[in-house]
Amino acid sequence: MRILTGIQPSGKLHWGNYFGAMKSMFDLQDRGENFMFIANYHAMTTVSDGKVLREATRDVALDYLACGLDTEKTVIYRQSDVPEVQELAWYLSCLTPMGLLERCHSYKDKMAHGFEATHGLFAYPVLMAADILIMNADLVPVGKDQKQHLEVTRDLAQKFNNCFGEIFKLPDAYIPESVATILGTDGQKMSKSYHNTIELFDPSVKKKVMGIVTDSTPMEEPKEPEGNSIYELYKLFATPEEVAAMAHNFRAGGYGYGTAKKELLAAYHRLFDPFKERREELSRDKDALEDILKAGAAKARAAAAPIVDKVREAVGL
Repeated sequence: MRILTGIQPSGKLHWGNYFGAMKSMFDLQDRGENFMFIANYHAMTTVSDGKVLREATRDVALDYLACGLDTEKTVIYRQSDVPEVQELAWYLSCLTPMGLLERCHSYKDKMAHGFEATHGLFAYPVLMAADILIMNADLVPVGKDQKQHLEVTRDLAQKFNNCFGEIFKLPDAYIPESVATILGTDGQKMSKSYHNTIELFDPSVKKKVMGIVTDSTPMEEPKEPEGNSIYELYKLFATPEEVAAMAHNFRAGGYGYGTAKKELLAAYHRLFDPFKERREELSRDKDALEDILKAGAAKARAAAAPIVDKVREAVGL
């Protein structure tokens, strides 16, 4: 089984990224042949500064390697180092109905939050389909908000197969329901678009955790933990016993949000402090990181080549 995942270097990775696509990918590393790409083409829909994009791409690689990506089990590469992706995106574009893209909720959501209506943003699902289909992926760990794009990928693969013969697999999404939606500091879905994230290695992590929005229920009053941002985030880091204890404390009363935030912060440090040490070690050798990405690109292009050859022949090129 081939497993593929990707992440945009459009800003610092945050808790939502880790407990969503990142951890899903790490958990799957022993279940098949893994490919992970840094989607720097996709990031260009929101990042227009070349220096920023280059640094962000490097940061994503460091974050993944520090947090659990094993290069013996997973091929990591930059999307832009595999030009076959753009070639396949064009072939798929020639079969993509406009209406299919117009129905994609991610595009509508971006427009609602003030993003410029560019062709790149509109055609995002087609490029995503190319990313997946070029690697002949069976399983794709994605966030719940990307499920529709995976369905678009399957639709385009089926349409291409109907027109030109059976070339593409129909990939399946992998979405762990327990972490389908990660809440941000304001109680909404954690997203860079909403400016409510807590970065993986945020130097101001204490300030952000202590600033998580809560209601005005007095400390002495009982509180319902379910749906509470502090409690929901704590469940990601803590053991079942620790989670049960926090829930009990909330319901019993006499337990303030400030105390709960401190427990959340302590749980974060227990998990991420070792990752931080590893990241600092990796960042000191830029050449070694570049070698890892170049080696990954070579393996990715080798995997893509047979698919592209079949597609070229099928379409008449």
